[in-house]
Amino acid sequence: MSAHVLVVDDDPDMLRLLSMRLSAAGYRVTAVESAEAALARLALERPQLVVSDVQLPGKDGLALFDDIRARHPALPVILLTAHGTIPDAVEATSRGVFTYLTKPFDGKALLDKIAQALALGAPPGEGAPADEAWRVAIVSRSSRMAELLAEAKLVAGSDASVLIRGESGTGKELLAQAIHQASARAPRPFVAVNCGAIPEALLESELFGHVKGSFTGAVANHRGLFQAADGGTLFLDEIGDMPLPLQVKLLRVLQERSVRPVGATQSVPVDVRILSATHRDLDEAMAQGQFREDLYYRLNVVSLTLPPLAERREDIPLLANHFLSKLAVKYGKRLNGFAPEALKALAMASWPGNVRQLFNVVEQVCALATTPLIPLVLVQRALRVPSVEVLSYAEARQRFEREYLVGLLKLTDGNVADAARLAQRNRTEFYRLLQKHGLAPGSFRGEAPVAE
Repeated sequence: MSAHVLVVDDDPDMLRLLSMRLSAAGYRVTAVESAEAALARLALERPQLVVSDVQLPGKDGLALFDDIRARHPALPVILLTAHGTIPDAVEATSRGVFTYLTKPFDGKALLDKIAQALALGAPPGEGAPADEAWRVAIVSRSSRMAELLAEAKLVAGSDASVLIRGESGTGKELLAQAIHQASARAPRPFVAVNCGAIPEALLESELFGHVKGSFTGAVANHRGLFQAADGGTLFLDEIGDMPLPLQVKLLRVLQERSVRPVGATQSVPVDVRILSATHRDLDEAMAQGQFREDLYYRLNVVSLTLPPLAERREDIPLLANHFLSKLAVKYGKRLNGFAPEALKALAMASWPGNVRQLFNVVEQVCALATTPLIPLVLVQRALRVPSVEVLSYAEARQRFEREYLVGLLKLTDGNVADAARLAQRNRTEFYRLLQKHGLAPGSFRGEAPVAE
């Protein structure tokens, strides 16, 4: 559906010219000759953009902007000015007018500004066609992402291993999930594991499983993630952080299509498609002997690279509004969107932390918002401070507790009595805490056996 633009100008010839240009560019145009007529139209139907001359009979364009701002604060406005009214237009821009153009203006410049304004004012939820359910979690309208997603969908039809590259926070796991959803394996499990977030002693057991009694703390048989993903897709995030001994074992699993749990004598067949991701330069890691070349070629049958957020800026307003609508529900607030100048500030920011940082900034402004429209000052405050992940007290305590226990077990080499003494807790209570967080003390002992 084409965007609806309301054009306001008291010059019939200019009004006709603007209407023809915008209609030819594919927009739906409503043309009126006064501010009063424009406000009457706005009461009947809200457009996505208003383009108005400053010099109008009766109420002028600046007064029209003030009325629009009061009634529809997120509606972008472009002003057309004669040379004598430029100071007024500049002052209006500082108050929130999207931009102004000086007559006579270049037709292409006008269309460019209209496209930018419409991108900033896009309502959340636009972007993915109805028949693109496989990638519904990826919010985008940029041509760069469209090309990547087309390639991803093509790759999804095969069973080839895919290596997803990209900076931290660009959405590598979301892309992996989308590939899984577009594949024939979609009805089967999608299992993700962060190879850099699990201690080396635990990672082998997590991936391949273990049998009861294979090491101290192994009180029952444990199915690894390869078996959990059987028939589906296993996503190995931050594969570049996988220790070399486990790289050898992973290569063997990929070659033999079977896993041998820690302590087991027999291998178990598995049918798993491997998707992996990294933010590291694997070529450099191979040159330094930190990543096996034979494993690299097994994983990198097809390579997809996610662009940083700064290279897909047209997606920023869309993502910001999408996150805001989700977070408004979480915080139980009625939030209508961002003020135009607040969206412009988001679109112009540098975003070294990519989409994850944008989400955190939107969560900060959502948590602090006191009005339905997010103002510029709140966005500026969130962008000035380092972006932090907003957790509930319970979530933060849970995370700290687990990290604290892991640190103690590493320090004491998995000795529960010593760890409980350091924590000033009795051994029974300490065991209960370890069980709550799924931590096996034996996995932290230096002498714990590993699978052949």
